[in-house]
Amino acid sequence: MPPVLLALRRFPNPRLTGIGAGLFAALTMFVLACLDRLLFDSSELVYGLLFLPVSALTALWVRPADLVTAPISVPIAFAVGVFPISGGSEGFGGQVMALVTALAVHAGWLYGGTLIAGLIASVRKVLHMRARQRYLLAQGRTGGAEKAPRPAPRAPKKKVAGAGAPAGRAERPRASR
Repeated sequence: MPPVLLALRRFPNPRLTGIGAGLFAALTMFVLACLDRLLFDSSELVYGLLFLPVSALTALWVRPADLVTAPISVPIAFAVGVFPISGGSEGFGGQVMALVTALAVHAGWLYGGTLIAGLIASVRKVLHMRARQRYLLAQGRTGGAEKAPRPAPRAPKKKVAGAGAPAGRAERPRASR
């Protein structure tokens, strides 16, 4: 095997649930934002560059059954993590305005990370569906439940002259006026 593949096999391969992947992304982005604030004086460029691999790892580590959650949890993690580096003045209103401004100004990073997570999740889903189809074909199954053959259609009933009532019901006499 090439040394690059051997190095990649040493990386962990966890399978997180949808909630676990969301918590992983949110906590990781929060910790990275705190480190960014301490080491790089709240650099938005550093935060955005760190967001991209976290988005990729979130999409790679989520279980196949929960792949749809990766592109959903990544933007939430971005918003959680941008709070420590957003700045803002004293008070609740100043903090909220700084958070909204930071999200608006850095929407490119947000869209980029979400796109990465969505692409990785989509490719993983397609590969998972192909592998499942190959497995089912190898087992001699078609992938769906076997359908029972349809019964032959019945011939339409012929109407008997003078019989206006449905079969099995007695006709009521009509009242005359």
